[in-house]
Amino acid sequence: MFVSKVTFGLLSLGVVALCGCGGGSNESLPTANLESGPADASSSQDAGAETTNTTLSTQPMLSASPAVEPPAPQVETHPEVTITTSLGDIRVRLDAEKAPETVDNFLYNYVDRGFYDGTIFHYVQDDFIAMAGGYDAELKEKEPRPPIRNEAGNGVKNLRGTVAMSRDPAYADSATSQFYFNLADNVTLDQTDAEQGETFGYCVFGEVVEGLDVLEKIAQVEVHAVDEFTNVPVEPIVIKSAKRDK
Repeated sequence: MFVSKVTFGLLSLGVVALCGCGGGSNESLPTANLESGPADASSSQDAGAETTNTTLSTQPMLSASPAVEPPAPQVETHPEVTITTSLGDIRVRLDAEKAPETVDNFLYNYVDRGFYDGTIFHYVQDDFIAMAGGYDAELKEKEPRPPIRNEAGNGVKNLRGTVAMSRDPAYADSATSQFYFNLADNVTLDQTDAEQGETFGYCVFGEVVEGLDVLEKIAQVEVHAVDEFTNVPVEPIVIKSAKRDK
C-alpha cells in the first residue's frame, strides 16, 4: 500500500493508521502503508515537482472503533523518552500540552508496558517518513490497545524531526501504537479539513531533541519489499527499548 509519499494510510490490507507500513500498512491486517493518491493540481511539492494529496495509513487496525479506556492522568507537560535502536539513540520530547491524550496513550499504553521493545522500523522512505511501533523483526504484528482520538487539530505541524501517530487514512480516530518520524517537512500530512478522515491530518505529539543523526542513518538504509510490505529496511532496524528519561 505504500506506493509513494502521497498516500500514508492505516486501514485495510494496505492501509493502517499511519500505523503499519507493509506494502501498505495494516493494523489488523499486517502492515501500514503509504499509497499514492490523485495529484492535486492546486498544491505543489518536492523540488519543483508537482504536489499531491497525502494519505497516511497503518494497517494494523481491523477497524476504527472508539477507544474503550480513558487515558491515564498526565502530569508532566513535556516528558522525554529515549528510543534505543540498533543504529543509535533517539531522544524525544513529548508535548502533553498540545496532544495530551496522544502522549498518555504513547507513554502509558506502550512505553511503560515495554510494548515497543523488539519492534522494528517497518517502513522507511528518505525525504518522507520512518515508521515503527507495530511489528517485530519477522514482520508479525503486535496486538495494539484500542484506538484513540485524533488530536491533529492542535496546530503542531509535521516538520522534519517531529514524531506523529500513524492511523487508517479513512478514519480520523484510529491511531493505536504505530508512530513515525518526519524525515522532511510533510505539509501534506497536516490537517486541512476536520470533516473527514482523509484530510483530518496526522497528530504530531513530540520532537527529536537528540539523535537527528540517527534518523539520517535510518533514512539512508537500503529497503526492499517483503510480501505486502514495501520499503522495509533490508537490515532490520530494531527498537531495543523505549524508556522515559528520569
